[in-house]
Amino acid sequence: MTDFLRISGADAFPSHLRGAVVAIGNFDGVHRGHQIVLSRALELAHAQNRPAVVLTFEPNPRTVFQPDVPLFRLTPARMKAKLLHLLGFDAVVEQRFDRDFASFSPDVFEHDILVGKMGAGEIVTGYDFHYGKSRGGTSETLAAAGKDLGFGVSVVDAFADEGGAVISSSRIRKLLAQAETGEAAGLLGYRFTVEAEVTNGKKLGRTLGFPTANMVLPDDVELAHGIYAVRFRRADGSLHDGIANFGRRPTVDSDGEPLLETFVFDFAGDLYGEVCSVSFFGFLRGEVKFDGLDALVAQMKRDEEEARALLSGVKPLSALDQDLSF
Repeated sequence: MTDFLRISGADAFPSHLRGAVVAIGNFDGVHRGHQIVLSRALELAHAQNRPAVVLTFEPNPRTVFQPDVPLFRLTPARMKAKLLHLLGFDAVVEQRFDRDFASFSPDVFEHDILVGKMGAGEIVTGYDFHYGKSRGGTSETLAAAGKDLGFGVSVVDAFADEGGAVISSSRIRKLLAQAETGEAAGLLGYRFTVEAEVTNGKKLGRTLGFPTANMVLPDDVELAHGIYAVRFRRADGSLHDGIANFGRRPTVDSDGEPLLETFVFDFAGDLYGEVCSVSFFGFLRGEVKFDGLDALVAQMKRDEEEARALLSGVKPLSALDQDLSF
């Protein structure tokens, strides 16, 4: 796979990518609905022998307009970039989004960003794409601008799941908050995955025979607290099965901040400081406060057995899932 670029804004767009097919959107989750838009961009890029680029916005515009309302981001910038790379894009432009950028007229976005700075050859968006001041630009105005400015525009309709409901990031967030990891994976097209640095903990798990890799997730993560069957990928690319607890550890530390603690099966080594990822394959149970450490250890052994059985039979949901978690 060719080198993938994360570009900090259109001002830094490299000349060798000018003329690209550009997919535009927030794409939080890079879910199956988004993948229809992204696949269309890749198809056009291959057919026209152009680079394939994604233009997205950082931070998510909703956090700029509603700063007091927490937003559970399914794919922070680094994870989103990883998924776009796996899908086959050449680059992602992470355009800084603030009040000044939001005040640009649709004309400025079309002339200065898409044409002047990026030299876009073709634009692909979803049906509900809006841009510019007061969301005045739409897919229809973009198509009209393209005729004048020399770029093509493809607009992709909403994508529904097997039950006929439109797939959305908000639906997936709600499912993960309810521990419905399987249904969320069905909408994502891959197992929900988080990425963070492994940090030092209290090392209690080590004394109990269950040493864990501890990761602090962003405050906005609304994943249901509990025990999960997971796959753990190290920085070197190696993949390991495991069980993970996400929550406040009520038996030993009920007042602590939420923490993701993964017991990596059949592994002994130092993971501190590595940026690793955890993919969630199944919810085993909620957090419980046990009557002492012996009861906790007995349950953890049962959890391990259940997780091994679950993970032994899993199959990839897609090529993206294969690359991410298998």
